[in-house]
Amino acid sequence: MSKPESRPYTRVAIADVGDPLVPLPDDLVRITPHPYQALGAPYGDRDPFWLRQGVVSRLRLAQAWLQAHTGYSLLIVDAYRPLEVQEFMVHHALRSLVEWEGKSLTSLSAPELCQYQWRVSQFWASPSPDLATPPPHSTGAAVDLTLHDPSGITLDMGSPIDELSDRSFPDYFASDARPFHQRRQWLCQAMESAGFRQHPHEWWHFSYGDQLWAWRSGVATAFYGRVD
Repeated sequence: MSKPESRPYTRVAIADVGDPLVPLPDDLVRITPHPYQALGAPYGDRDPFWLRQGVVSRLRLAQAWLQAHTGYSLLIVDAYRPLEVQEFMVHHALRSLVEWEGKSLTSLSAPELCQYQWRVSQFWASPSPDLATPPPHSTGAAVDLTLHDPSGITLDMGSPIDELSDRSFPDYFASDARPFHQRRQWLCQAMESAGFRQHPHEWWHFSYGDQLWAWRSGVATAFYGRVD
């Protein structure tokens, strides 16, 4: 798997302000069942729909902007992800990619395995135990989300969340006549209006206060680190 230092945002300093993890309020709709819990990811007594209190407040601002400008609403797919869950999901993504291409992990040569690990690392952060390089979701400051309409129907955004392909890049459909790019733009505009920043490879991933947010914002220090 790619080393944490290969991601430039992991060089950002962290000075955690101690903002608590809180449950998502009922007015922010979340997907059920939670997709990683359904796979058996080891959450224990922790909840994937926890976020830092300040992040929840900003999600409500993004929701208000989105509803006022489009009539759509946010649909939360994933939020807090403990380190053990990150490790579980990285392995799951690796195994799924290998099997989707008709191979098995045990049949790969060392160079083949490294290539697959690199492909997964373009989307999945390393489950680094180093407090200086936490995976974004382990901070309670990152959220994966999409859009749904007033009748509760989830909008087609052009590719599913967690797809390991170029279609996941936010601007992939910029020259496509279908509505996917416009929908991604609405999501991004809503989130950025509330202070979030988008992952450069993932249309669905936004954060506020973590290292990725600081790096994309040009801020010297992140104020949310890993939460155990």
